[in-house]
Amino acid sequence: MTNVRSNESVLCEVLELKGLRIVDIGSGAGELVRYMTRQGASVTGLECGALQLEKARSYPSAGDEIYVEGFGQEMPFDDATYDLVIFFNSLHHVPVEHMAGALGEAVRVVRPGGMVYVAEPIAAGSGFELHAPIDDETSVRSAAYGVIRGAAGHGLIEVREIFYDTTYHHENFAAFKEEMIRIEPRRRVLFEANEAELTRAFDRLGVPEEMGIRFDQPMRVNVLEKA
Repeated sequence: MTNVRSNESVLCEVLELKGLRIVDIGSGAGELVRYMTRQGASVTGLECGALQLEKARSYPSAGDEIYVEGFGQEMPFDDATYDLVIFFNSLHHVPVEHMAGALGEAVRVVRPGGMVYVAEPIAAGSGFELHAPIDDETSVRSAAYGVIRGAAGHGLIEVREIFYDTTYHHENFAAFKEEMIRIEPRRRVLFEANEAELTRAFDRLGVPEEMGIRFDQPMRVNVLEKA
């Protein structure tokens, strides 16, 4: 892979986080929430998964971050509350019929002149290949991009589109399995039925490194501004 970047470095290249009021939609276990808090932002994580919220709240606080249960298409926030709304690897997890509504909700809760930052994984790379037998997201990722391309209809102006490659690591197959089921508990049945095949794919596609077993993921970021 070329142009390998961390997701955090790309975010900080595009936006100055210090002092911003930010909501992270689909905040998962809170890694990005805690990172942005350490950069001086006031961050709210919005997450619909009970196990993910439990995991996020189990970590030591990075500052004044908070986690709220809710859905991207029904955000429990007042109008014009935030300077920045982030969808990081999350817009494609919104049901297809609600993706446009989720983007509309982002416009509602961000202030005029505020930003909407959408980072989405592209359907390629060893990370995608590993996940495909569990949840082939080719069609939903394409649908999410279609919604982004129609952002002007929601009162958003595209400022920038960025492509880069990133990597992530799992300690071992058991850690990968735990994370995938925590994100979506219904995946447990797939793991139990296909564990031998998934283990072989993990061993074939992963690259052992000091940080763990590495997988590669091409990314696309769309930076949008509320008119």
